[in-house]
Amino acid sequence: MTTTRTPVQHGERRCYLRGCRRPECLNAHYRYMSRYRLDRERGGARRIPPGPAAQHVQNLAAAGWTVGQIAAAAGCAERTILDLRAQVNKTIKKDLADRILKARPTLATVPGTTKVPAIGTVRRVQALMAIGHSLADIADAMGMARTALSNTVCGRRPAVAVDTARSAQRVYKELAGRPGSARRSINRAITRGWAPPAAWDDDTIDDPQAAPEWTGHCGTDRGWWTHRQQNIPVCAACDEAHAQWKAEHNHLPRSEFMTSLSASRASASRRGESIAHDGRELLAQGYTFEHAAERLGITLPYLHHELRRHPVAVDEQEAAA
Repeated sequence: MTTTRTPVQHGERRCYLRGCRRPECLNAHYRYMSRYRLDRERGGARRIPPGPAAQHVQNLAAAGWTVGQIAAAAGCAERTILDLRAQVNKTIKKDLADRILKARPTLATVPGTTKVPAIGTVRRVQALMAIGHSLADIADAMGMARTALSNTVCGRRPAVAVDTARSAQRVYKELAGRPGSARRSINRAITRGWAPPAAWDDDTIDDPQAAPEWTGHCGTDRGWWTHRQQNIPVCAACDEAHAQWKAEHNHLPRSEFMTSLSASRASASRRGESIAHDGRELLAQGYTFEHAAERLGITLPYLHHELRRHPVAVDEQEAAA
Protein backbone atom coordinates (compact mmCIF):
# COMPACT_ATOMS: atom_id res chain seq x y z
CA MET A 1 0.00 0.00 0.00
CA THR A 2 1.36 3.39 -1.01
CA THR A 3 0.03 6.42 0.87
CA THR A 4 -0.52 9.58 -1.22
CA ARG A 5 -0.35 12.95 0.48
CA THR A 6 -3.37 15.26 0.36
CA PRO A 7 -3.00 18.54 -1.56
CA VAL A 8 -1.75 21.51 0.46
CA GLN A 9 -4.57 23.82 1.51
CA HIS A 10 -4.76 27.24 3.12
CA GLY A 11 -5.00 27.01 6.88
CA GLU A 12 -2.25 24.37 7.11
CA ARG A 13 1.30 24.91 8.28
CA ARG A 14 2.49 23.20 5.12
CA CYS A 15 1.05 26.08 3.16
CA TYR A 16 2.91 28.58 5.39
CA LEU A 17 6.17 26.70 4.81
CA ARG A 18 5.63 27.11 1.07
CA GLY A 19 5.65 30.89 1.47
CA CYS A 20 1.97 31.71 1.91
CA ARG A 21 1.26 34.44 4.46
CA ARG A 22 -2.50 34.45 4.51
CA PRO A 23 -3.96 34.93 8.04
CA GLU A 24 -5.18 31.35 8.34
CA CYS A 25 -1.75 29.98 7.35
CA LEU A 26 -0.01 32.34 9.79
CA ASN A 27 -2.35 31.12 12.55
CA ALA A 28 -1.60 27.49 11.70
CA HIS A 29 2.13 28.17 11.97
CA TYR A 30 1.64 30.08 15.25
CA ARG A 31 -0.35 27.21 16.78
CA TYR A 32 2.28 24.69 15.74
CA MET A 33 5.16 26.71 17.17
CA SER A 34 3.25 27.35 20.42
CA ARG A 35 2.72 23.61 20.91
CA TYR A 36 6.32 22.96 19.92
CA ARG A 37 7.70 25.39 22.54
CA LEU A 38 5.34 24.02 25.20
CA ASP A 39 6.46 20.46 24.47
CA ARG A 40 10.11 21.48 24.77
CA GLU A 41 9.48 23.21 28.10
CA ARG A 42 7.76 20.08 29.39
CA GLY A 43 10.57 17.88 28.13
CA GLY A 44 8.50 16.19 25.45
CA ALA A 45 10.26 15.66 22.12
CA ARG A 46 8.47 15.83 18.79
CA ARG A 47 11.12 13.59 17.23
CA ILE A 48 12.79 10.62 18.87
CA PRO A 49 15.46 8.04 17.93
CA PRO A 50 14.05 5.44 15.49
CA GLY A 51 15.60 2.43 17.26
CA PRO A 52 12.51 0.83 18.90
CA ALA A 53 10.29 1.41 15.86
CA ALA A 54 12.98 0.06 13.52
CA GLN A 55 13.41 -3.05 15.70
CA HIS A 56 9.64 -3.64 15.68
CA VAL A 57 9.63 -3.41 11.89
CA GLN A 58 12.52 -5.89 11.75
CA ASN A 59 10.63 -8.29 14.03
CA LEU A 60 7.51 -8.13 11.89
CA ALA A 61 9.56 -8.62 8.72
CA ALA A 62 11.33 -11.60 10.28
CA ALA A 63 7.93 -13.08 11.10
CA GLY A 64 7.01 -12.91 7.41
CA TRP A 65 5.03 -9.68 7.06
CA THR A 66 5.68 -7.67 3.92
CA VAL A 67 6.54 -3.98 3.81
CA GLY A 68 3.11 -3.20 2.39
CA GLN A 69 1.31 -5.09 5.16
CA ILE A 70 3.33 -3.36 7.87
CA ALA A 71 2.75 0.06 6.30
CA ALA A 72 -0.99 -0.60 6.05
CA ALA A 73 -1.15 -1.58 9.73
CA ALA A 74 0.81 1.51 10.78
CA GLY A 75 -1.08 3.88 8.46
CA CYS A 76 2.05 5.23 6.80
CA ALA A 77 3.82 5.09 3.44
CA GLU A 78 5.83 2.05 2.40
CA ARG A 79 8.82 4.35 1.92
CA THR A 80 8.73 5.14 5.64
CA ILE A 81 9.03 1.45 6.50
CA LEU A 82 11.81 0.96 3.96
CA ASP A 83 13.73 3.94 5.37
CA LEU A 84 13.41 2.54 8.87
CA ARG A 85 14.78 -0.84 7.77
CA ALA A 86 17.66 0.88 6.01
CA GLN A 87 18.28 3.18 9.01
CA VAL A 88 18.22 6.24 6.77
CA ASN A 89 16.99 8.79 9.32
CA LYS A 90 18.51 9.65 12.69
CA THR A 91 15.15 10.66 14.19
CA ILE A 92 11.48 9.93 13.58
CA LYS A 93 8.27 11.73 14.52
CA LYS A 94 7.04 10.50 17.88
CA ASP A 95 3.43 10.01 16.75
CA LEU A 96 4.63 7.99 13.75
CA ALA A 97 6.87 5.88 15.97
CA ASP A 98 3.92 5.21 18.29
CA ARG A 99 1.78 4.06 15.36
CA ILE A 100 4.49 1.76 14.08
CA LEU A 101 5.07 0.23 17.52
CA LYS A 102 1.35 -0.50 17.82
CA ALA A 103 1.18 -1.96 14.30
CA ARG A 104 -0.05 -5.54 14.24
CA PRO A 105 -0.97 -6.59 10.70
CA THR A 106 -4.38 -8.29 10.69
CA LEU A 107 -5.91 -10.86 8.40
CA ALA A 108 -8.99 -8.74 7.78
CA THR A 109 -7.17 -6.29 5.52
CA VAL A 110 -5.21 -8.84 3.46
CA PRO A 111 -6.45 -10.62 0.29
CA GLY A 112 -7.29 -14.30 0.85
CA THR A 113 -4.48 -15.66 -1.31
CA THR A 114 -1.78 -13.53 0.35
CA LYS A 115 0.80 -15.45 2.35
CA VAL A 116 1.09 -14.58 6.05
CA PRO A 117 3.20 -16.03 8.89
CA ALA A 118 1.96 -19.45 9.97
CA ILE A 119 2.72 -18.96 13.68
CA GLY A 120 -0.86 -18.07 14.69
CA THR A 121 -2.31 -21.01 12.75
CA VAL A 122 0.28 -23.39 14.21
CA ARG A 123 -0.40 -22.25 17.77
CA ARG A 124 -4.16 -22.60 17.36
CA VAL A 125 -4.00 -26.11 15.92
CA GLN A 126 -1.49 -27.23 18.55
CA ALA A 127 -3.69 -25.77 21.31
CA LEU A 128 -6.72 -27.67 20.03
CA MET A 129 -4.70 -30.88 19.93
CA ALA A 130 -3.56 -30.21 23.49
CA ILE A 131 -7.18 -30.44 24.68
CA GLY A 132 -7.94 -33.62 22.75
CA HIS A 133 -8.94 -32.74 19.20
CA SER A 134 -7.35 -34.89 16.53
CA LEU A 135 -5.43 -33.40 13.63
CA ALA A 136 -7.77 -35.12 11.20
CA ASP A 137 -10.88 -33.56 12.79
CA ILE A 138 -9.28 -30.12 12.83
CA ALA A 139 -8.24 -30.44 9.17
CA ASP A 140 -11.78 -31.50 8.20
CA ALA A 141 -13.28 -28.55 10.08
CA MET A 142 -10.84 -26.19 8.33
CA GLY A 143 -11.59 -27.74 4.94
CA MET A 144 -8.02 -28.71 4.12
CA ALA A 145 -6.00 -31.88 3.65
CA ARG A 146 -4.60 -33.49 6.78
CA THR A 147 -1.12 -33.80 5.22
CA ALA A 148 -0.99 -30.09 4.39
CA LEU A 149 -2.06 -29.14 7.92
CA SER A 150 0.45 -31.59 9.42
CA ASN A 151 3.27 -29.99 7.42
CA THR A 152 2.23 -26.58 8.74
CA VAL A 153 1.98 -27.70 12.36
CA CYS A 154 5.40 -29.38 12.18
CA GLY A 155 7.01 -26.17 10.92
CA ARG A 156 7.63 -27.26 7.33
CA ARG A 157 5.55 -24.34 6.03
CA PRO A 158 6.52 -21.01 7.61
CA ALA A 159 3.73 -19.18 5.77
CA VAL A 160 0.10 -19.97 4.97
CA ALA A 161 -2.58 -18.36 2.82
CA VAL A 162 -4.78 -15.83 4.60
CA ASP A 163 -7.83 -18.04 3.91
CA THR A 164 -6.12 -20.87 5.82
CA ALA A 165 -5.32 -18.58 8.74
CA ARG A 166 -8.93 -17.36 8.82
CA SER A 167 -10.19 -20.96 8.82
CA ALA A 168 -7.89 -21.75 11.73
CA GLN A 169 -9.26 -18.75 13.64
CA ARG A 170 -12.85 -19.86 12.98
CA VAL A 171 -12.28 -23.48 14.03
CA TYR A 172 -10.27 -22.39 17.07
CA LYS A 173 -13.14 -20.18 18.23
CA GLU A 174 -15.58 -23.07 17.81
CA LEU A 175 -13.54 -25.80 19.51
CA ALA A 176 -11.35 -24.04 22.10
CA GLY A 177 -14.06 -24.32 24.75
CA ARG A 178 -14.92 -27.96 24.00
CA PRO A 179 -12.29 -30.56 25.02
CA GLY A 180 -11.95 -33.55 22.68
CA SER A 181 -11.28 -37.22 23.37
CA ALA A 182 -8.22 -37.93 21.22
CA ARG A 183 -5.76 -39.19 23.81
CA ARG A 184 -3.05 -39.55 21.20
CA SER A 185 -3.23 -35.82 20.43
CA ILE A 186 -3.04 -34.96 24.13
CA ASN A 187 0.02 -37.16 24.64
CA ARG A 188 1.68 -35.65 21.59
CA ALA A 189 1.03 -32.15 22.91
CA ILE A 190 2.43 -33.04 26.34
CA THR A 191 5.57 -34.55 24.82
CA ARG A 192 6.20 -31.51 22.62
CA GLY A 193 5.17 -28.87 25.15
CA TRP A 194 2.24 -27.46 23.17
CA ALA A 195 0.16 -24.97 25.14
CA PRO A 196 -3.65 -25.35 25.44
CA PRO A 197 -6.08 -22.52 24.57
CA ALA A 198 -6.27 -21.35 28.19
CA ALA A 199 -2.57 -20.52 28.11
CA TRP A 200 -2.95 -18.16 25.14
CA ASP A 201 -4.33 -14.64 24.96
CA ASP A 202 -6.50 -14.17 21.87
CA ASP A 203 -5.03 -10.70 21.38
CA THR A 204 -1.42 -11.90 21.23
CA ILE A 205 -1.53 -15.47 19.95
CA ASP A 206 -0.42 -14.25 16.50
CA ASP A 207 2.45 -12.19 17.91
CA PRO A 208 5.81 -13.96 17.35
CA GLN A 209 7.13 -12.35 20.57
CA ALA A 210 4.25 -13.65 22.72
CA ALA A 211 4.64 -16.67 24.99
CA PRO A 212 1.97 -18.92 26.53
CA GLU A 213 0.94 -18.17 30.11
CA TRP A 214 0.76 -21.58 31.76
CA THR A 215 0.69 -20.66 35.43
CA GLY A 216 -0.41 -17.06 35.83
CA HIS A 217 3.19 -16.15 36.73
CA CYS A 218 5.20 -17.39 33.77
CA GLY A 219 8.46 -15.54 33.33
CA THR A 220 9.11 -15.48 37.10
CA ASP A 221 10.74 -17.84 39.58
CA ARG A 222 7.34 -18.34 41.17
CA GLY A 223 6.06 -19.54 37.81
CA TRP A 224 8.94 -22.05 37.61
CA TRP A 225 7.97 -23.58 40.95
CA THR A 226 4.33 -23.71 39.90
CA HIS A 227 5.32 -25.65 36.79
CA ARG A 228 7.25 -28.14 38.90
CA GLN A 229 4.61 -28.55 41.60
CA GLN A 230 1.74 -29.01 39.15
CA ASN A 231 3.64 -31.24 36.70
CA ILE A 232 3.15 -28.69 33.93
CA PRO A 233 5.93 -28.67 31.30
CA VAL A 234 8.33 -25.86 32.23
CA CYS A 235 8.24 -23.07 29.65
CA ALA A 236 11.37 -21.30 28.41
CA ALA A 237 10.43 -18.02 30.14
CA CYS A 238 10.23 -19.72 33.55
CA ASP A 239 13.46 -21.65 32.95
CA GLU A 240 15.24 -18.36 32.25
CA ALA A 241 13.66 -16.70 35.29
CA HIS A 242 14.71 -19.53 37.61
CA ALA A 243 18.25 -19.51 36.24
CA GLN A 244 18.41 -15.76 36.84
CA TRP A 245 17.06 -16.20 40.38
CA LYS A 246 19.80 -18.72 41.18
CA ALA A 247 22.48 -16.48 39.66
CA GLU A 248 21.30 -13.57 41.84
CA HIS A 249 21.32 -15.69 45.02
CA ASN A 250 24.41 -17.83 44.50
CA HIS A 251 26.54 -15.44 46.53
CA LEU A 252 24.55 -16.22 49.69
CA PRO A 253 25.81 -18.69 52.30
CA ARG A 254 24.34 -22.14 51.84
CA SER A 255 21.87 -21.82 54.73
CA GLU A 256 20.55 -18.46 53.54
CA PHE A 257 20.34 -19.72 49.98
CA MET A 258 18.21 -22.70 51.04
CA THR A 259 15.97 -20.45 53.17
CA SER A 260 15.35 -18.18 50.17
CA LEU A 261 14.77 -21.21 47.96
CA SER A 262 12.16 -22.58 50.37
CA ALA A 263 10.39 -19.22 50.53
CA SER A 264 10.25 -19.04 46.75
CA ARG A 265 8.84 -22.55 46.55
CA ALA A 266 6.27 -21.76 49.25
CA SER A 267 4.99 -18.73 47.31
CA ALA A 268 3.85 -21.06 44.53
CA SER A 269 2.14 -23.35 47.07
CA ARG A 270 0.08 -20.49 48.51
CA ARG A 271 -1.00 -19.53 45.02
CA GLY A 272 -2.54 -23.00 44.57
CA GLU A 273 -4.75 -22.51 47.63
CA SER A 274 -5.84 -19.11 46.34
CA ILE A 275 -6.66 -20.54 42.92
CA ALA A 276 -8.81 -23.29 44.46
CA HIS A 277 -10.72 -20.71 46.52
CA ASP A 278 -11.26 -18.33 43.60
CA GLY A 279 -12.15 -21.20 41.28
CA ARG A 280 -14.92 -22.41 43.58
CA GLU A 281 -16.32 -18.90 43.80
CA LEU A 282 -16.49 -18.66 40.01
CA LEU A 283 -18.09 -22.11 39.75
CA ALA A 284 -20.68 -21.08 42.34
CA GLN A 285 -21.50 -18.08 40.15
CA GLY A 286 -22.33 -20.39 37.24
CA TYR A 287 -19.04 -20.43 35.36
CA THR A 288 -18.00 -23.67 33.65
CA PHE A 289 -14.63 -25.18 34.57
CA GLU A 290 -13.22 -24.04 31.22
CA HIS A 291 -14.43 -20.46 31.65
CA ALA A 292 -13.29 -20.34 35.27
CA ALA A 293 -9.78 -21.43 34.26
CA GLU A 294 -9.74 -18.83 31.50
CA ARG A 295 -10.92 -16.12 33.91
CA LEU A 296 -8.13 -17.02 36.34
CA GLY A 297 -5.55 -17.07 33.55
CA ILE A 298 -4.53 -20.71 34.09
CA THR A 299 -4.91 -24.00 32.28
CA LEU A 300 -7.90 -26.29 32.90
CA PRO A 301 -5.77 -29.20 34.23
CA TYR A 302 -4.07 -26.78 36.62
CA LEU A 303 -7.47 -25.67 38.02
CA HIS A 304 -8.64 -29.28 38.48
CA HIS A 305 -5.37 -30.15 40.20
CA GLU A 306 -5.61 -27.27 42.67
CA LEU A 307 -9.25 -28.09 43.48
CA ARG A 308 -8.16 -31.63 44.36
CA ARG A 309 -5.12 -30.45 46.35
CA HIS A 310 -7.14 -27.93 48.37
CA PRO A 311 -10.56 -29.43 49.27
CA VAL A 312 -13.21 -27.28 50.92
CA ALA A 313 -12.58 -26.96 54.67
CA VAL A 314 -15.36 -27.95 57.08
CA ASP A 315 -15.82 -24.38 58.35
CA GLU A 316 -16.16 -23.17 54.75
CA GLN A 317 -18.84 -25.79 54.07
CA GLU A 318 -20.75 -24.70 57.17
CA ALA A 319 -20.46 -21.05 56.19
CA ALA A 320 -21.82 -21.82 52.72
CA ALA A 321 -24.74 -23.88 54.11
